[in-house]
Amino acid sequence: PRDPSRLPLASVLFNLDRTLSGSALDWGDVRGVFTSTPRSYENFDLFVNAVEQNDGGMVLECQYNTDLLSAATVRRWMASYALLLDGLAKDVQTPVERLPMLADADRALLTQWNQTTAEFPRDRLVQHLFEDRNDATPTAIALEYESVQLTYAELNARANVVAERLQALGVGADERVGIYLERSPWMVAAALGVLKAGGAYVPLDPAFPADRLRYMVEDSRMRVVVTQASLRATLPAPEAQVIDIDSLPSKASATPACPATPEHCAYVIYTSGSTGKPKGVEVPHRAVVNFLTSMAHHPGMTANDAILAVTTLSFDIAGLELFLPLSVGARIVLAGKNQVADGGALQELITARKVTMMQATPATFRLLLEAGWQGGPTFKTLVGGEAVPLALARDLAARSGGGAFNMYGPTETTIWSTCHRFERDLTHVSIGRPIANTTVYVLDGQMHPVPIGVPGELYLGGAGLARGYLGRPELTNERFLTDASGVRTYRTGDVVRFLPDGTLEYLRRNDTQVKVRGYRIELGEIEAALGTHPAVGRAIVVVNEVRPGDVRLVAYTTAKPGQNYTEGELRKLLLNKLPVYMVPQYFVELDEFPLTPNGKIDRKRLPAVQADDIVGEAYIAPVTANEIRLAALWCSTLRVQRVGLQDNFFNLGGHSLLALSMIVQIEKDFGFKLSPPLLLLNTLAQVAAQLPAPENAPAQKTVPAISSTTASTNASTNASTNAPAEPPRTSTLFQRMIKNVKDRLS
Repeated sequence: PRDPSRLPLASVLFNLDRTLSGSALDWGDVRGVFTSTPRSYENFDLFVNAVEQNDGGMVLECQYNTDLLSAATVRRWMASYALLLDGLAKDVQTPVERLPMLADADRALLTQWNQTTAEFPRDRLVQHLFEDRNDATPTAIALEYESVQLTYAELNARANVVAERLQALGVGADERVGIYLERSPWMVAAALGVLKAGGAYVPLDPAFPADRLRYMVEDSRMRVVVTQASLRATLPAPEAQVIDIDSLPSKASATPACPATPEHCAYVIYTSGSTGKPKGVEVPHRAVVNFLTSMAHHPGMTANDAILAVTTLSFDIAGLELFLPLSVGARIVLAGKNQVADGGALQELITARKVTMMQATPATFRLLLEAGWQGGPTFKTLVGGEAVPLALARDLAARSGGGAFNMYGPTETTIWSTCHRFERDLTHVSIGRPIANTTVYVLDGQMHPVPIGVPGELYLGGAGLARGYLGRPELTNERFLTDASGVRTYRTGDVVRFLPDGTLEYLRRNDTQVKVRGYRIELGEIEAALGTHPAVGRAIVVVNEVRPGDVRLVAYTTAKPGQNYTEGELRKLLLNKLPVYMVPQYFVELDEFPLTPNGKIDRKRLPAVQADDIVGEAYIAPVTANEIRLAALWCSTLRVQRVGLQDNFFNLGGHSLLALSMIVQIEKDFGFKLSPPLLLLNTLAQVAAQLPAPENAPAQKTVPAISSTTASTNASTNASTNAPAEPPRTSTLFQRMIKNVKDRLS
């Protein structure tokens, strides 16, 4: 490995030499012979020497650091450079960026790597794959949720009931139907029922703000929503017809006939939009059927498998967790809403339900690993949604005897488009090769293929392409391109490169779209929402990795002249407009933004935010039993030294996944189900005031100490006796606490 103390002054050097042969070495009676002396070490990472020849030709020589580059890579680069020079010599009028650089050998390899043609049932719909399994094994268990077990026949019966009611309301092919349900077997049955009726389901997550849900209902021109009695009061579709699952009959009068074709839409998933509004991606049956057929083969799933489903229906990767097992006769173990953010609960589910396979984002797998999960000899893990750190890839590979797979793909190309199995001794993370009937192209700014190893933008084509964006033809034409030969591709915006073995390496985005804990976020949508506050002048949102693997959103704002706002106002505004995962953890107000010489905002000069720099409000020690216990939980979850009465969960670095985990922990320790807004918008004192009295709450098993002499003494004392924390009984200590509070308040 390269010694960091001996870095070269320049990494790359190009040199042009005149010829040293022939007359240059002829001194009358003395003739010279030029011989190049081999080197064991090189001064530069890459040194290219061009030597002129007497015949007008040129010889290219290259020396390179073998710790960084392979011989095959250097030979490909030199071949591309020679091709570029040859093209320049033949046509000096052509701009350099349009000259050929892709050697014939590279072009042949790229063609070979895109040979992904495979058979799949092109005439079938998504629900047909499920119905085939129901016909073959009607008594097999299809789904487990808490104490409920449904066979394939029972799940099919529920789906038929939903489909019959939908068709009675006039739902047909391509009709958008909202699914506004909590996680339960009915959520799965409703999705299947919409497909059986011929419609396309649109997930409406009950955790989303009402404004966002209302926009999705209006934008999709939704006439019908499937919901449940407990959610009717918050249904954001006053004009829509409602199907209440609590009032449905137990059996349909007949099996509905589906009018849809493979090109009709199966579902519409709304993703973050750079213009400030989410956009709906229309995914047809053809794309989903190809995806399921490919996934059943690789990474692979059989009727003997059981997959733990943890993903919300509004995230498109839930399609794998629900439809793949039902297409092969396997079993779904549906995790509850509170279990998906609790690593210990997930581990218990895996063991108790004999789960063999799990798909999740890196953040969820970290929760599982932190809970002590050890994997299994046949367990299979699929990780995706965002870039996977090398350390996590190695951990999953070591624990997944059935294989650990990196999955990559945007919603617009149907869930996953490439796949790569991690080896235990891997040295870099690859997103792999395309799945069946999928083509990948790495192109430069002129839409030309780039040589192997050279970064370019990734374009995806094939059977997985979505129809486009619902009601957004301009945006569809901008992102879904058709070339002169009729080949249609999706422009991903991801910068990648081909590695010598034919796999792809993800490098970065070429725009402001980011992935945070698996969620795809357009920073422009958050900036647009901040701009609706009357006192905000300008807003910029960036991502900041405050700890390895812990990515946070940071909002920088300026105020309009003579106006002001508070951080709490901005946070409340965003929580009313955006999902909680899109709300920044940190807000930084600036007098003005740093600018580049041409007057644009210089994002690189924005003041950085570090986790250790985040401090709470002026510290006021917790006093009551609830405050002390809650502060201890916050310290443990947020990994901070102390939490005071005026501190806010988000202000101390909490994010959406930690908030879900905290809500689960509070319900365990206090027996109280906390709503996300209550946790996110209030101080510790305000949250603690909502919790039940200690005598009504379950006994606390352990209480981490916090960095307050009073609270630490109290918490550790109660932890040792496994009893609920109580205010100190010693009068002297109690007086000290009261004095501390008064001093802080004054």
